[in-house]
Amino acid sequence: MSDTVLRTIDLTKRYKNRLAVDHLNIEVRRGDVFGFLGPNGAGKSTTIRIILHLVFPTEGDVEIFGASLKKVGHRALDKVGAVVEKPAFYGHLSALRNLEILGGLQKPVTRRGIMENLERVGLADRANDPVKTYSHGMNQRLGLALILLNEPQLVILDEPTTGLDPQGMKEVRELILELARDRGVTVFLSSHLLYEIELIANRMAIVHQGRLRVEGSVQDLLKRGESAVLIKTDRPEEALRFLKANEAYRSAAIHSDDILVELDLERIPEINRQLVNAGFGVNALVPRRTLENYFLNLIEGREA
Repeated sequence: MSDTVLRTIDLTKRYKNRLAVDHLNIEVRRGDVFGFLGPNGAGKSTTIRIILHLVFPTEGDVEIFGASLKKVGHRALDKVGAVVEKPAFYGHLSALRNLEILGGLQKPVTRRGIMENLERVGLADRANDPVKTYSHGMNQRLGLALILLNEPQLVILDEPTTGLDPQGMKEVRELILELARDRGVTVFLSSHLLYEIELIANRMAIVHQGRLRVEGSVQDLLKRGESAVLIKTDRPEEALRFLKANEAYRSAAIHSDDILVELDLERIPEINRQLVNAGFGVNALVPRRTLENYFLNLIEGREA
């Protein structure tokens, strides 16, 4: 059995004089959490719509589990589940009833199976509430529960954390990792948030203006990035303001409840001493590398 789950072959989409996708070749392997990264307008959503057979390419093809989308159409998507933009539900109906109706469009579903998936996405206690009372993050999780009813082997998510608060983003990230780790689902994740991809993906591709700029393992690409330190402290918001008052730490930013600062790693003792002397409890300082500058240079044409 081939390890390739999804492959685009010279995929191209032209809208009059605009080239939205330009001869794109990417490969997603079984078990990947594959980050599809690029700035807004890079061609990510168009690519996903082509993969899902919602938009037809100008040139090229897509292979899903070895089946050509051009040759077999929607049949290639039998093992695929997708959430694109905000999932649409019947607002006046409960989550349970929505999944009974919408989940049953493809194959029969059981109430037990529905409740198991609502439990998996953290919505079991709200199963009987009208969906119109749900937050945006809860709608996103309900969309995941819906596609999981059909036990897909490949899940495609287009900007799944857009509009979510930090807690909602964390919950969606944890669910994606659980799908890949515990259920063996391959995940294709589109995002313009670099740190999101760094946190959960094992492989990634960066696209800009419809073209592939780089593809590879996240760890290999991180070696091209800038050195940084992740700081875990008791009062991250206050510590961030303290650090940003120092010209040397202007890059400091909140990063999933911690603080990420770009700096030479030999300066870690210095920044630790400054925080402790200022009265902050420092729980950990984790050396790491960040792709941000590499990414920005890449899309601006300053990297080969």
